[in-house]
Amino acid sequence: MKNVVVTNLKGGVGKTTTAVYLAAVAVAKGYDPVVLIDADRQASSAEWLEESPIDGVEVVEAPSERMLVRAMGRHNGMAIIDTPPGDERLVQSAINSADAVIIPTRAGGVEYPRVAVTLGMIPARTPRGVLIAAARLGTNDLEETIAWWKGENVPVWGVIPERVGIAAGPEARLYRDGLQEYETVLRRALRKR
Repeated sequence: MKNVVVTNLKGGVGKTTTAVYLAAVAVAKGYDPVVLIDADRQASSAEWLEESPIDGVEVVEAPSERMLVRAMGRHNGMAIIDTPPGDERLVQSAINSADAVIIPTRAGGVEYPRVAVTLGMIPARTPRGVLIAAARLGTNDLEETIAWWKGENVPVWGVIPERVGIAAGPEARLYRDGLQEYETVLRRALRKR
């Protein structure tokens, strides 16, 4: 049983997109079962997979601490947990049962403070890494962001190109290059265990 938590206290950074791609990658890598636990009251992941199901991915909505803890403990495969922005208690509940924590963020200074708070919530023994989503490849912002996180001793587990859109939602297909990039992220998250 593995619980991979996708979290950042800031909204609009690519948590849902990351969770859906990671669930698709986990199925493709042979994990069975794969459960996507949607802990966000907006239920964006659940809605996405309702519109465009991924064979082999079960969706569980768990918008309360009690439901989340129960869902994270009641599977026997791989669970990807999509957390809500701003709800520190729910995020902490997810992190407390995490085998790895992936923190999507974007390039630029406005992202650092909320990621720093999120990082501070993760126990020292729990593997964690930053994922830079919707990245404009080859830009100074991206290079500075990567350098900054490395300087803070926070691993950058992946850089997802801008063309793999944040919150593309059910109307968009999962892009092959996105699946390849997220496969690398999942591999890094699980290797750190």
